Amino acid sequence: MPGYRKLGRSSDHRKAMLRNLVTDLLREERITTTKFRAKEAGREAEKMITLAKKGDLAARRQVMAYLYDEDVVSKLFDDIAPRYEDRNGGYTRILKLGPRRGDAAEEVFLELV
Repeated sequence: MPGYRKLGRSSDHRKAMLRNLVTDLLREERITTTKFRAKEAGREAEKMITLAKKGDLAARRQVMAYLYDEDVVSKLFDDIAPRYEDRNGGYTRILKLGPRRGDAAEEVFLELV
């Protein structure tokens, strides 16, 4: 078993989808998605926040290689990372919303704590 969920997509599609979800989460600070997508996106968002807490140039370049929007990278380093300076992990929270109307997939809010 791999250490991640395949989410029914090819590896390129899955990676792009997760990068989009993490970028949107860091921009909006709260997104609505399915439970399993939220779990995977939350893992990646935690890694980005941990890198941003280092605050050096190498960390900024690593984050810029993952996120799609430079404005989000600036927000992450200037606003979000300082909030979690004294917190060791656990930057995201999942709140259940119930089943989606179309296909009954469990929907959740993924938000920054």
